[in-house]
Formats: sequence, structure tokens, C-alpha cells
Amino acid sequence: MKNQLETFFENTNFDTDVPRFGHLERFENRLNPTEKKKAFSYKWMSIAASIVLFLGFWLGTNQTNSTLVLADVSPKMQEAENFFVATISQEIKEIERFRNPRTEHVIEDALNQLENLEDKYQELVKELNNSNKDRSFIYAMINNYKSRIEIFQNVLKQVDEINNPTKNQDDETYL
Repeated sequence: MKNQLETFFENTNFDTDVPRFGHLERFENRLNPTEKKKAFSYKWMSIAASIVLFLGFWLGTNQTNSTLVLADVSPKMQEAENFFVATISQEIKEIERFRNPRTEHVIEDALNQLENLEDKYQELVKELNNSNKDRSFIYAMINNYKSRIEIFQNVLKQVDEINNPTKNQDDETYL
């Protein structure tokens, strides 16, 4: 074993050159940097982000002010829209009260249907702006609101059936 080690060291060409001048200082500086590197300043990034946000809000408010909605058509349409929005908001709260693991699927399905109706409503708003207050689009927007309320009523019935199965079974026995 001793001979093997000796032959290994004799046959292996180790780097025995002396390092360049200042090697130790450079090595120590890398281990313990004494001078501070210039830190990246987030000040400019925050200013730029603020400007972008301000510009976004400004463009958003200008664009929403230029679009026509159902409430802009007439005072009666504004009352109707306020009624539908308040009713839909109340129905959402009512449905959320009944959310549980058994009703989760029914409620999520209804919310997906409502999202689709909201997308269609936004398309109707665009078409209303392009058509300059065409009555057919106004009626379609009102029907969209009515469809949403019908979805809520159907969901509440289904949730009631899921939460009270004995009531439904009693009704069936009398038929």
C-alpha cells in the first residue's frame, strides 16, 4: 500500500506553480467583501410603476365614461337596472348562505352560468354603444338580467331540495 501511494505521487503531475501576485488578497475579498456593491435602487422602479398605474386608472375612467350603459338610456332604465343589480346582489348573498359541500356543485354551476351571462351582457353593452340606443339591445340587456334572476331562483330550489330531502320524500308519498 505504501508503494502504491509513493508511485501515485511520483506519477501524478500536481500543480505546484506559485499563484499570481495578490492572489491571497483577492481570495479574501471574495470571502469577506468589504466594499459595498452598488445596490439596485427600487426607487425608479416604484416611480415607473406609479406612473403606469396612474395612466391605467386614467385611461380606464375615460373609457368607462365614454361607454353607454342601460342606466344612460333613460331614468326608467336606470331604475330597472338598479332594481336588477340590487336583486342579483341579494340573491348572491342568499345562495352563499346555503353553500356547503353538498350544494357546492350546484352553486358553482350556477355561478359559471352567471359569468357567461355577464360576458353576453358586456357584448350587449358594446353593441348598444355601436347601435346608438337601439331598443332591441335594451330589451336583450333586460332579458339578460331576468335570466340571471331565474338562475338564482332555480338554484335556490335545488339547494332547498338538497338541504331538505325529507320534505320532498313526504310530498312524494302523498301523490
